[in-house]
Amino acid sequence: MRDGPGTILVGVDGSTSSLRAGAYALGLARRQGSRLVVVYVRTLPSALLPLADTGGAIATVIDTQDAVERELREAFAERIQDLGLDARLVVRAGEPYTELCDAARQVRADAVIVGRSANVLHRVAGSIGSKLVRCGRWPVTVVP
Repeated sequence: MRDGPGTILVGVDGSTSSLRAGAYALGLARRQGSRLVVVYVRTLPSALLPLADTGGAIATVIDTQDAVERELREAFAERIQDLGLDARLVVRAGEPYTELCDAARQVRADAVIVGRSANVLHRVAGSIGSKLVRCGRWPVTVVP
């Protein structure tokens, strides 16, 4: 019988706090014998943004997302698989909060872990972590 979470979902985006959240989730999954689902959400540009983009901002965003995804896949293949965990990397596209909620429902997550937002505007509009906490469907850990 398990006394901890059966499935842990962690959201990563390449930021320092999300990588800390990933490391925390990895350690927790290893100690608890839990399944680990690592989710990276590629954000989609607004439908109107291509009309206003004259400086190549969309290409830069896509290049950055490609690089983050590539680094996550490489790190996952090199480090996580060697630990013998039941772990998988899921890449989704869309709005991060919505995609994390959908992924957590699909894998029947018992716990969700995310990094703290460094964006000052999130203190006003609400960060993904605070939205997940307010959602109240899973225990949520926000890693600084």
